[in-house]
Amino acid sequence: MPLAPNKDVFITCAVTGSGNTQDRSPEVPRSPKEIADSAIKAAKAGAAIVHCHVRDPKTGVGSRDPKLYRELTERIRESETDVVLNLTAGMGGDMVFGSPSSPLPLAKGTDMGSAESRLEPIAQCLPEICTLDCGTMNFAEADYVMTNTPGMLEAMGRMMTELNVKPEIEAFDTGHLWFAKKLVNDGILNSPAMVQLCMGIPWGAPDDLNTFMAMVNNVPDEWNWSAFSIGRNQMPFVAAAILAGGNVRVGLEDNLWLDKGVLATNEALVERAATIIHAMGSTILTPAQVREKLGLTKRAPQ
Repeated sequence: MPLAPNKDVFITCAVTGSGNTQDRSPEVPRSPKEIADSAIKAAKAGAAIVHCHVRDPKTGVGSRDPKLYRELTERIRESETDVVLNLTAGMGGDMVFGSPSSPLPLAKGTDMGSAESRLEPIAQCLPEICTLDCGTMNFAEADYVMTNTPGMLEAMGRMMTELNVKPEIEAFDTGHLWFAKKLVNDGILNSPAMVQLCMGIPWGAPDDLNTFMAMVNNVPDEWNWSAFSIGRNQMPFVAAAILAGGNVRVGLEDNLWLDKGVLATNEALVERAATIIHAMGSTILTPAQVREKLGLTKRAPQ
């Protein structure tokens, strides 16, 4: 296929995530204030969208406490920095099995919530975007399964549409895109949809370029999409996504390092991505331009 670089690119910053990175870098924000402050710095550095999880402020462990999401949302909205808020709805689908010889009962770390409980922070905060992890997969650890059944995804997708919160479809493999297209065809999600191609996460789609282009080629032409890879391949995938016609995501959720031996901040990762984008001859979209592109409505502080 011919090169079709994206000339108008938006940057998403994935600010903190929910993985066990809180003790690997002091730059990983924990409290709602720290997460909001880091998101605002990323926005000032050029991120049009901030993708946010929350963490227990004391332990740093990922949380889905609506009170923490509410505080985070209010802090970002009350700031003088404009940015599109994207909250996760991926928590609450964690299934951890016992050993292969004794898989049941389910082990510590299991957190299986209802569709309503998983969407409670979204319903309370009404961000412009929230994520929809569009499939089930073995996820890195030996006995952990990220669990999102078709029925659960249909229920959550309907709720997002009813709340007028745009889903960001998180696709970790081509089958997830297949199911996302079904959700749109069935009228559960609106078209054009928005997709985040999640590359290099064990054990989803590997981040080689052949697999990446297979993912890209499974995104309908009228949809908007972005892509990222984790760890050392985060910045190479900024260039790859632009060359393939997409948008980019960086941030501490996916990568803790700016250079070898140099811990990153979110704003430094956004600045590095912006340098790559400009060097490739593309421009960076503002939050207002992204709202127009994606059909979003800015929500004021409540």
